[in-house]
Amino acid sequence: MRILVVGGGGREHALCWALHRDTPEATIFAAPGNPGTAALGTNLPIAVTALDQLVAAATQHDIDVTIIGPEAPLAAGLADRLRAEGRAVFGPSQAAARLESSKAYAKEVMRRAGVPTAASATFTELSPALEYIQKHAEPLVVKASGLAAGKGVIVCVTRAEAADAARAMLAGNALGDAGHEVVIEEFVQGEELSVLALTDGERIVILPPAQDHKRLGEGDTGPNTGGMGAYCPVTLTTPALLAQLRRDVIEPVLREMAAQGAPYEGVLYLGLMLAPPPDGTPYVLEFNCRFGDPEAQAILPGLPKGATKHLLDIARRRWRPKRQVIAPTRAAVTTVLAARGYPEKPERGAEIRIPQDLGPDVVVVHAGTARDADGTLRTAGGRVLSVTGLGANVPAAARASAAASERIAFDGKTWRRDIAWRELQRAGAA
Repeated sequence: MRILVVGGGGREHALCWALHRDTPEATIFAAPGNPGTAALGTNLPIAVTALDQLVAAATQHDIDVTIIGPEAPLAAGLADRLRAEGRAVFGPSQAAARLESSKAYAKEVMRRAGVPTAASATFTELSPALEYIQKHAEPLVVKASGLAAGKGVIVCVTRAEAADAARAMLAGNALGDAGHEVVIEEFVQGEELSVLALTDGERIVILPPAQDHKRLGEGDTGPNTGGMGAYCPVTLTTPALLAQLRRDVIEPVLREMAAQGAPYEGVLYLGLMLAPPPDGTPYVLEFNCRFGDPEAQAILPGLPKGATKHLLDIARRRWRPKRQVIAPTRAAVTTVLAARGYPEKPERGAEIRIPQDLGPDVVVVHAGTARDADGTLRTAGGRVLSVTGLGANVPAAARASAAASERIAFDGKTWRRDIAWRELQRAGAA
């Protein structure tokens, strides 16, 4: 088995780690990869959007299965290109990936499928957007419709903030093409939840749900980031809730995508807001067309050994799952170690020191790292490392993650010490 993982971040290192654990005899390639994936296989210096080179590499290295990690190559049609060459691919087509690459399109799919989501309107011109904002209740949310690397969602407490956000996107080109169309929607109160489902377009297996921590500071303060940590499992997710999501969200969306001639296969990520009791409705905030980051770093290590065979079988069109939900064998808490200045202007170049004796209950995943000419590991991005602690329950996993995060050193290390705080409160362990 020769497997190519496309991408170079924490999600892709976590995928390579899980694949290596489950199939140690497999030969793993990563493009472009990072120092973490280099320890598990061979890195190929190819950008994720260099589709011609990626297709050529799949042929050159006789790749059996390609797993596409990030959203950009999916939106660019890499899965289509590889399938046209007769290659097995895990990841949706370009048409199906519009569920993530266009929030306006995703809203239309949800409307047609009857999926619960926040009321919204879509705009490409500033004047009608401002007029809509002035009549909208506060708070409200302004979203760039296109891919904006985690920077396209702005929660606005006031109409004035929303108007500024709309001006920046539609008139100020703040997010480039991604912000030339915006979705303005009502603010939904509740608790966020990430639910990921594997699918071949018809069959569905739901992975253990996770909860992300998007704010930079402890207590969910400070600016939004790409994610400062995650944990899994989440006790809010009862079997009844997962059955409801399958019935009211996943199945209707898959039917609608098939009806539009864009059948969906791969992993479908549901970004949810659970309304507080007595409502309790799970509202869909967004869809992603790939594993979340940092959710993947919390979900994958806690899965039972052999779980990545689902990805390989979906890619090879031979998937016949025997269960509808995969339960985790262990709890996992992932703490992101970020660089000073993240998310706006992260500093690069600091030397990273990772102790070798962190123990069997810790998985360190590389994201924004690089080795210099003499082999020294250095910071090379905003989110530098993900530190996943494993345990019999979330409190134990949180202790393992925090202890290891404390011992890893680099100048400017920025991290939250309260990952999984809601779950710890529910467990009485905060």
